[in-house]
Amino acid sequence: MTRLAQTAGLNDVQQEILSTVRDFVDKEIIPVATQLEHRDEYPTEIVEGLKELGLFGLMIPEEYGGLGESLLTYALCVEEIARGWMSVSGIINTHFIVAYMLKQHGTQEQKDTFLPRMALGEVRGAFSMSEPALGSDVSAITSKGVRDGEEYVLNGQKMWLTNGGTSSLVAVLCRSDEGHPEGTAPHKSMTTFLVEKEPGFGEVRPGLTIPGKIDKMGYKGVDTTELIMDGLRIPANRVLGSTTGRGFYQMMDGVEVGRVNVAARGCGVAQRAFELGVSYAQQRQTFGKPIAQHQAIQFKLAEMATKVEAAHAMMVNAARKKDSGERNDLEAGMAKYLASEYCKEVVEDAFRIHGGYGFSKEYEIERLYREAPMLLIGEGTAEIQKMIIGRRLLEEYRFQG
Repeated sequence: MTRLAQTAGLNDVQQEILSTVRDFVDKEIIPVATQLEHRDEYPTEIVEGLKELGLFGLMIPEEYGGLGESLLTYALCVEEIARGWMSVSGIINTHFIVAYMLKQHGTQEQKDTFLPRMALGEVRGAFSMSEPALGSDVSAITSKGVRDGEEYVLNGQKMWLTNGGTSSLVAVLCRSDEGHPEGTAPHKSMTTFLVEKEPGFGEVRPGLTIPGKIDKMGYKGVDTTELIMDGLRIPANRVLGSTTGRGFYQMMDGVEVGRVNVAARGCGVAQRAFELGVSYAQQRQTFGKPIAQHQAIQFKLAEMATKVEAAHAMMVNAARKKDSGERNDLEAGMAKYLASEYCKEVVEDAFRIHGGYGFSKEYEIERLYREAPMLLIGEGTAEIQKMIIGRRLLEEYRFQG
C-alpha cells in the first residue's frame, strides 16, 4: 500500500471497501488496461466485476438496493480505479451523476423505477449537456423539448456523451419554453428529460440515433458519442422531478459532484504516474548508478509526490464538504482545477524520467500521457473553474468600505 495519498478518519467499512477496490484494480485492471486501450476495446469483463462489487450502486441509498455510501467513499474508489485505467472510472462517473440527480431531484416514481436497477448495474446512466456548437456556454443550448399532450417531442443534437452507446438511460438537457414567457433568463427555461433507450449504436429507439464512437487521442475503451433527436417522443412523467425549468440547476448539482469525481481521477492518474516514475528511476542506470540517485531526478520525484499529496487533500476536502450538506462549488472547483493541472504535470515528469522509452507504446506512461489532457477539459475547463472560484471568493470577501 502506497504511503502517498492516505486519508485520515475513515471507518472500518470505508477501509474495507477501498482495500477490495485496490485489490481488484491491481489484479483485474492494471494487467490488461494498456492492451485494451490500444485496441479501443470496451472493458466488458472489468465492468462485470465492478457490478459484482456493487460499485454501480455505491452512493444509491440502501432502500433502493445500493450501499448508501458517502461521496468521499465514492471519490476514493474512483481515485483507485483511475489509478488502474481512467476510462473505467469514466464509465462509472456518468452513471453515478444520473443516479445522484435522480436521488436528489427525481419524483418518487422515478426513483422507484430506476434506482434499484441502476444499483445493480442493469440500467446504466449517461448525461448530456454539450452540443456541437457550444462547450462551456450551457445557456446557449438549442435542443428543444415541446409539450404535445401527455408527451414531449425532443429535437436537437448533443455531443460528448460518455457511455452514449452502452447506456440505457440518458439525462438530456433541453430548452423548454412551456410556462416560461419570452425574456425569461435562459437558465430558467431548461428541463432535464430522462430518456430510456436500448444500448447500442444507430437508431436505438424511434427518433433517437446514437452514431458510432468518436475517435479520441486518449480516454479510449469507453464509448464517447453524439446523440441526435429527431421527433423523439417521451412521456411527460419523464421530466426529471416532474417540473420544467429546473434542468439547469439539476445538471449543475450533478456536475458539482462530477467535479469531485474528475479531481479524484486526476489524483489516481497522477499517483500511478508517480509509481511508474519512481520505479523506473530506481531501475534505469546512467553514469554508473540508478538515475534515482541523481539530484535532478530526486527533485522531480519530490515535486511529483508533493503535487499528488496536495491534489488528494483538496479532493478529500471537497467531498467531505458536500457530504456535510454544505455548498461546495468553491472547493469542488479548486479541487478539479488543481488536480487536473497537477495530474498533467506529474504525468509529464514521469514521462521525462522514462526518457525515450516513455515515447514507446510498450510502456504504460505513454497511455497516461494521452489520457491526462482529457481531465483539463472534462466537467469544465480550467478557465471555467477559475471563473467559479473567483466569483465565490468575491462573495466571501465582499469589500465593506
